[in-house]
Amino acid sequence: MKSIQIALVDDHRLFRSGIVSLINNIDGYEVLFEAGDGEEMIRKISSKLKPDIILLDIQMPIMDGTLSALWLKDNYPEIRIIVLSMLEDAETVLSMLKLGAKGYMLKDSEPHEFKLALQKVSTGEVYYPEFVTRLLINSFNEPKGHINLQGRELEFIKLATSELTYKEIATQMAVSIRTVDGYRDHLFEKIGVKSRIGLVLYAIKNKIIEL
Repeated sequence: MKSIQIALVDDHRLFRSGIVSLINNIDGYEVLFEAGDGEEMIRKISSKLKPDIILLDIQMPIMDGTLSALWLKDNYPEIRIIVLSMLEDAETVLSMLKLGAKGYMLKDSEPHEFKLALQKVSTGEVYYPEFVTRLLINSFNEPKGHINLQGRELEFIKLATSELTYKEIATQMAVSIRTVDGYRDHLFEKIGVKSRIGLVLYAIKNKIIEL
């Protein structure tokens, strides 16, 4: 039988090497490629070099896991995502699940849990540990409150409410125009607006900027 093809997207090389060794000891799985962030992943992935599963970190430079998942959802929705992260706050976890992650694991999980996650996700199931299931249940019972914005998201909003073009914003943030497009699309969905004007109005209303 053909091995399940895995791609590993994480900016920590030492962590990646440990995961690669772990995968190499599990029958039926092999690492197709590694990437240090979302932009490198985009450069490597293609119809001829397409993994079945992507193991995705969230906190990465240049293009993080959220934007990477958003890009995968739009371009390769058939690729299954397993998040490997140290983050376990409700907003982060639920955001990644909304973007289509089929598995969510903390980086300090046991090897047997990792193997189980691969087995489940590769056969079309999902793998969410107990704390994720608990967050999912709580999310149905809690009213929608304040939207928590991360540092780079706030930086993008402030630049987007200026007269800068998206290309100029990309230069200011030292990222590609593709990554800026990802920030824009993600924030439109997260905040619930449909245009740059809506983003400006949100920023004014929530005192992110002042007139």
